This record gives sequence, structure tokens and C-alpha cells, in this order.
Amino acid sequence: MTQLALGTPSAGYYAQSMEQAREKGKRWVISSREEMLQAALEVVGESSRKVSIFTHDLEPGIYDSPEFLEIIKRMVLSQAYARIRVLIADPTHAVKNGNNFVHLGRRLNTYIEFRHVREDLRTHAEAFCIADEIALVYRLRADRWEGIVDTYEPAVAQLYGKMFDEIWLDSEVEVEFRQLRM
Repeated sequence: MTQLALGTPSAGYYAQSMEQAREKGKRWVISSREEMLQAALEVVGESSRKVSIFTHDLEPGIYDSPEFLEIIKRMVLSQAYARIRVLIADPTHAVKNGNNFVHLGRRLNTYIEFRHVREDLRTHAEAFCIADEIALVYRLRADRWEGIVDTYEPAVAQLYGKMFDEIWLDSEVEVEFRQLRM
């Protein structure tokens, strides 16, 4: 019989630790627009200070839905240090057709910032939304609704958060989104 020295974790300890972490959140697969909306609402609803969104076209019906906008508005008005950052690969559709998220961003521009991904950095086919570097909605392809959601996956959320930050620093402020039009 092998004895473990005090302080040396056993395999059972690791399994229990992983199980406790999993109890903090939940993971599920999405495959439709409605599921994507519910996932975005749940993930962002758990955020208290920071949301990072990488999108190709602001996903009409998702990021401009009244429920999503209400969560964002409540967060930024209740937290002095709240920050919403949105990277958009192709903002032409949102600029041309209007978007309620953009309108909210114009009113709350201290908290919400949009940036246009530079042409040479548009190699990423995925789309994702990260909340507080803990929870995320991730879709491998932005043109499809299939993806995965996890409300507690700090390692993965931080990995994509780092990628987001690198692209953010090399992207341009989306001037069209900051200008108010009458």
C-alpha cells in the first residue's frame, strides 16, 4: 500500500477540485439564433465589470435585442468601472442599417467602445463574447450559430481575452459608431 505524504494531493483531490469548479458554472452547446441569444443573455448577465465581444457584424437580433441592451445598460450604470469593448470585423451592415447597441454605445460612450478590426487582422472566422474573463460564448464560425457556452471557464476565457486584447490594440476606433446623427 502506497502512502501519500502530507500535503501531496491525490488523484481524488484533483477530481474533486475539478468537480467543484464545474459546479460554479455550466456548459452547453448552442445551434440556433434563439440559443445564441439566450447564451449571450446568460453570460453577460453574470458579468459585473467587463464584457469583450468579437463579432463580424454585431449579430442583428442578438447584441441589439432589448433584453441584451437592458443587461448592458444596467451593468454600466451600476458599476463605475464597467467596460464594454466590441471588435467588429465588418461594421458596414450595422452602420448602414442602424443598430440599437450602437445607439446605446453613443449615449454611454464612456463605458462602451467599438473598434473596427484592421483588414490584415480579419483572418479570424470565429465570434465570441467574454464576460469578466470567466464566462464565454464561443462560435468557431461567425456565419453559423453552432457554438459552446460556459459560465465558468476562466482558463479558456482568459486565452480568448488575450487574443481579443492583441487585436483590440491593433484595431481602429470606429468613428461612425461614435458620431450622433440627427
